[in-house]
Amino acid sequence: MSYDHVLLPSGAAATTSEVDSYLMSQDGQPVPEALAEIAAELNRLNDKLPEADAFLSDGPVEAGPGSALQVASPYDAIGHVRNLLFELATPRGYAVYDPQLFWLIDPAGQVPVAVSHGGAGDFPYLTKELAHKWVPELAAPGPYLIVEKADEIYVQTYRHDDGHYDLEYRDGSADRHFTVSLNDANQVADLIWDWANGDLTRFDALDWQKLSL
Repeated sequence: MSYDHVLLPSGAAATTSEVDSYLMSQDGQPVPEALAEIAAELNRLNDKLPEADAFLSDGPVEAGPGSALQVASPYDAIGHVRNLLFELATPRGYAVYDPQLFWLIDPAGQVPVAVSHGGAGDFPYLTKELAHKWVPELAAPGPYLIVEKADEIYVQTYRHDDGHYDLEYRDGSADRHFTVSLNDANQVADLIWDWANGDLTRFDALDWQKLSL
């Protein structure tokens, strides 16, 4: 059984239903050079590995149809393949679609930060759309999201079973680590997005408490 990722141009779709429409429209369309380059590099990297360590499930990937590329991988290679796709696709202006989770991860409007999603692994950027997609859906066994700019500089949230969130931010050291409890997922997502953009205006209105570890 394989796990699929699909590449499509940034901005080609705004919703998962639009992704399906876009993919159906690509039959018979020419393959862009950038997409052919991505497919060739994935195949080159996979061919360097012993067969037992291959990260492509169905042999070499083929770019297309049109401006789309489907990449199937074993489940134990999901993280590795996703990281490769971001590395290759983001600089070329391509979004990554995960049809299992119905996540469209589009680099348009991104802030380059290290994101750790408790249920899905690591990502190299955050967008406002992703913050508002991910925060309300956080669930066991990893109901947390961490957004990090540098060592000791991060914001994170944890969603409890009753639906409330602990939101924390750390500004360089243990004596600059603060926490607040919130009930509104959209508010938490907005605050995380604000922090990623360096805007703490809405932070000042909250009753932050210094966290003692």
